[in-house]
Amino acid sequence: RGYAVGGLSVGEPKAMLYGLTQVTCAQLPSQLPRYLMGVGTPADLVECVLRGVDMFDCVLPTRNARNGQLFIPSGKLNLRNAQYAEDTQPPQLGCQCYTCRNFTRAYLRHLVQADEILGAYLNTVHNLAYYLTLMAQIRTAIEAGEFLRFRSEFYAMRGESAPLATDVG
Repeated sequence: RGYAVGGLSVGEPKAMLYGLTQVTCAQLPSQLPRYLMGVGTPADLVECVLRGVDMFDCVLPTRNARNGQLFIPSGKLNLRNAQYAEDTQPPQLGCQCYTCRNFTRAYLRHLVQADEILGAYLNTVHNLAYYLTLMAQIRTAIEAGEFLRFRSEFYAMRGESAPLATDVG
């Protein structure tokens, strides 16, 4: 048993998404899982966990992968950009996914530019690994009672400011 929340993330401002999520989750029993449908940027996951969400699903990591965009701790890596044409680094330094252990940004860019299905596959492997790692880090931070510190570091790594935690739109 649990609760599914839907009808959000359909174009409303982020403050409204986060505010409505906060208000909704506050009305649901905390001992049962709360699942937010169709919401899924990395920042959305962090912000909605802060507001009481336990589970997510979203096409974003796979759709963006098919279009040559990878999620990394500092934000997004757009492999279509010419700057990656000769870049021999892995997509994300330190990532242990199959894609990062075996392929360079230049090769992945080539696959995207050539519209090779392997590029979509390898990019998807990375993006899903990134999301799984992010959720594992969130879980660890919560268990350690350090989620707010984790949240601050998440945004600092991206060079962004965190939304107000109490913003209810």
